[in-house]
Amino acid sequence: MDSVPAEFRHAAETVFGDRLGLAVSYASLLETEGVVRGLIGPREAPRLWERHLLNCAVVSELIFPSATVIDVGSGAGLPGIVLAVARPDISVILVEPLARRTAFLDEAVSALGLSSQVEVKRGRAEEFVGRLYADFVTARAVAPLDRLAGWCLPLAQTGGRMLAMKGASAAEEIDTHRAVLTRLGGGEPVIRHCGSGLIDPPATVVEVVRTRDAVPQSRGRRKR
Repeated sequence: MDSVPAEFRHAAETVFGDRLGLAVSYASLLETEGVVRGLIGPREAPRLWERHLLNCAVVSELIFPSATVIDVGSGAGLPGIVLAVARPDISVILVEPLARRTAFLDEAVSALGLSSQVEVKRGRAEEFVGRLYADFVTARAVAPLDRLAGWCLPLAQTGGRMLAMKGASAAEEIDTHRAVLTRLGGGEPVIRHCGSGLIDPPATVVEVVRTRDAVPQSRGRRKR
């Protein structure tokens, strides 16, 4: 399609299939309303396919059929809306605390015809603990791994997975925050590289299975 840069057309056709038109429509929303509303930086608009759409879409290879997904801190819908477009078989809940962002998300979901597949909920992740559970919980926020895990793992059902999109620092962050991940009920973190052969570099994802409930933090003795 003419709206997809030629160098990314093969990858886009591979990950989006017959829903590539929806992906193009979403890209148009991001580079217009997304920029106007401050959800996407003006310098990011020319790089939407390379840095955002394809980078998020390839994460869908980690998600099994008919899964439920919660996208924490969804912002402009990355990766939640992209995953929904790439995978019509999954159900996605976009969790976002800021009103201006949820307004954009509601409009985007409606404009793309995804209302039966995607739900938008305004609030912080902590507010939905015990109320929402999913097979996968995704996050693309720029935050340390321990903080992402604190938001995401409580929303994953037992046996479910947190998928934290990270960069070159993934291994270092795992070493730094492994004890916190364990306390939060996570298993051994695994680094996944998604989209090998399609995008360069592949997307780096830290996958953590929720194996049990979090261990309560001990409270010191109260001073008298």
